[in-house]
Amino acid sequence: MMAIHSPLRSYQAMLFIPLPFVVALLLLILFVAVLRRDEEAQPNLPFLALILLAVLQSVLSGLRWGYGVQAVGVIAPVTAAMVPPLAYAGVSRLVRTSRRPLPTRIALHAVPAAVILLLMALRRDAIDVALVLVFVGYALAILLLMRPGADALRLAPFEGAVPAYRAIIFAAVALCLSASVDIFVFLDFTWAHGEHALTLISVSNLAVLVILGIAAAAASRSRAPAETVEAVLKSETTEDKETIATVDALMEAKKLYRDANLNLDRLARKAGIPARQISAAINRAMDKNVSQYVNDYRIGEACRLLAASQKSVTEVMFEVGFQTKSNFNREFRRVTDMTPLAWRERKGGSGVSSASS
Repeated sequence: MMAIHSPLRSYQAMLFIPLPFVVALLLLILFVAVLRRDEEAQPNLPFLALILLAVLQSVLSGLRWGYGVQAVGVIAPVTAAMVPPLAYAGVSRLVRTSRRPLPTRIALHAVPAAVILLLMALRRDAIDVALVLVFVGYALAILLLMRPGADALRLAPFEGAVPAYRAIIFAAVALCLSASVDIFVFLDFTWAHGEHALTLISVSNLAVLVILGIAAAAASRSRAPAETVEAVLKSETTEDKETIATVDALMEAKKLYRDANLNLDRLARKAGIPARQISAAINRAMDKNVSQYVNDYRIGEACRLLAASQKSVTEVMFEVGFQTKSNFNREFRRVTDMTPLAWRERKGGSGVSSASS
C-alpha cells in the first residue's frame, strides 16, 4: 500500500495486469454489502471509508504498476497515509466514546496526510520512512487498545465482540505487513536495484488491501448502538432502569451468570426482553457491555466464595461460570484490581462486595 509510490523507474508489465482492478471491484461489492447490512443501524463510518479507500488504492496500484501512470505517484502516498487513521478511528468507535469534538478528531487524524504532503514538497526521500512510522505507530496504537482482549470492545454488542476483536487484530497485522513491504522495497532498490520490487508490490499490496477491507467489514458487524457513539453517553431512561432492574432480579434469583454458556440471546429469552434493548440499556446506564455486566456478577460471587470457603480458585472459577483461568484472572483484576489469591488473603477486605455495583 505504501510502497505504491516508490521510485521504480522500469515500468514492466505487472503480474496479472487486471488483478488490481478486479480486487477494486470486489472491494466495492463488499462496501455495498456492508452498507446494505447496516442500513437499519448507525454504521461505523470510518470502517466504511476504509473500504472505499482500499478500492481507491487498488485502482491507483493498477494504474501505476500496470500502465505506468506516473501522476499516480503524487496521489498514492497521501491516500496511503489516510489508511491507518481510518482503521484506528473505526476501532475507537467500538472501544470507547471520544470526548473530543468531531472537528478536533478529524484534524488529529488528518495530521499524517498533511505531513506527507509537506514532505512531498520539501523532502521526498523521507516519505517512505514517514509512512513506515505512520503505519507501525497506528498498528501499535490499535494493539494497545485491544490489550484487554475482546472485552476491550465495551461499546460493541456482546455477541459480536470476539469476531470483531479477531478482525481488528488482523487489520493491525495488515498495517504492519504494509510497513514491512515498504522496508523490503527500499532495501531491494538499495541492494538489488529493484529486481524483486515489482512482484512484491503487485502481490503484497493487494493482499494487504483485501485483508483490511474484509477486516473492516467484519469488525463493523460489531458496531456500537447509535446512542453510545456520541461524544458523551446519554443518561439512562426510565425504560433502561426498568430493563436493568428486571435483569438484575433474574440474575440474583436464578443465578443465570453461573451458566458458562450464557449469551445475550439466552439472557434475553429468560428475561422476556429484546436483546438489543438489554444491550443498549446496560451500555447507556452502566458504561459497560453485557459481557462485563455478567462477569461482574460472577466475580462478585467468586469474591464471596474465596473469602468464606476453602474451595480452590479453580473450583470457584468453574462454579461461578468461567471456563478458562486466563479470562477469570483478567476479569478478576478488572473488577478488584488484584488476583484471586490476593483477594483470598485479604478475606474480602475492602474489595468489591456487590456483584452489580
